[in-house]
Amino acid sequence: MNTNLSVGDTLRQAFSIYRDQAGVLLPVAFWLFLGVAIVEGLTEGSFGWFLLAIVLALTVSTLYQGMVVGLVQDVRDGRRDSSIGDLLRSVAPVVLPLLGAGLIVGICAGIGFLLLLVPGLYLITIWAVVAPVIVIERCGIADALGRSRQLVRGNGWPVLGVLALAFLITAVVGAILALLGEAIADSEILAVVLSALGTAVTAPIAALVASVLYFRLLEIKGQEPASPPGQDSVLE
Repeated sequence: MNTNLSVGDTLRQAFSIYRDQAGVLLPVAFWLFLGVAIVEGLTEGSFGWFLLAIVLALTVSTLYQGMVVGLVQDVRDGRRDSSIGDLLRSVAPVVLPLLGAGLIVGICAGIGFLLLLVPGLYLITIWAVVAPVIVIERCGIADALGRSRQLVRGNGWPVLGVLALAFLITAVVGAILALLGEAIADSEILAVVLSALGTAVTAPIAALVASVLYFRLLEIKGQEPASPPGQDSVLE
């Protein structure tokens, strides 16, 4: 059994799923993030709208990330059996744990980056698959953080490499789309639509990478998703 994670193979698989499932990933992302873009467009001069935009953005991002995890789980047999509605409904029970874990990872990693950079890199590496663990194994936040660290152990450098390259790709694509949007947007409405479209194109990348990492790390360790007793799979 291969005990080493391949950076190239992991990214190729993630983008292969992106290509094959673009008909699901892009429309769902566009309509979800269009709402966020509209609210963000109303935030100027209003603290209330600003807070609403932050809460909405976090919730939508979390919901979408969870849906992508379910999608990757579903297509592992070569085809997608669940509808978009099924995938979104499957995430509902774990939205709050996902939000909580996302905030913890973001705050702790942010502090780590501000201090010495290395602690931040360490934390985003060991917690790289927290979201898939929560969605698929239905763990609580603390257990998911520990489970992610356990899965990543022994493959920290390749995992960090995958995350770094995925971030770079996302940043470059996002910058190009932002420049194009500024060049062609001649109205506020068009600017909002283009903003949502740009987010829709880049949003699947991080979620796909985390999901593929999760299943590849399981394979390397010869494990299956550890479903808690009495709970069904996310797609059952």
